[in-house]
Amino acid sequence: MLFSGVIGNCILDFFVSMGMVIGGSLLGGLSAVITHHNPFQTMNTLSDDLKIWALAAALGGTMDTLRVIHRGVFDFSFMPIARTFLYLVAAFIGCQVGYVIIQWVIGGEK
Repeated sequence: MLFSGVIGNCILDFFVSMGMVIGGSLLGGLSAVITHHNPFQTMNTLSDDLKIWALAAALGGTMDTLRVIHRGVFDFSFMPIARTFLYLVAAFIGCQVGYVIIQWVIGGEK
């Protein structure tokens, strides 16, 4: 049961972070079209800028993550730290995949 919960949370964190980067970049590109700006440049900038925010949002905020690490270190309970690290890696990979998809959509770095 614990294993499926960890894997489930990793998948959720991956797709939430990827979706935030892709969705934010696409909608930002749409707003650039409406306001007569370069949509490709806007999407490129947003896809890079949104990665850190998507990472933090997918993890439920940085304070909860830091609290888990703090408790794990001082209680000598390293399983919660390992789980949190897995969630962090999954969210980071999701952010990067979203960024790569946006780069592919706009035709590379502009």
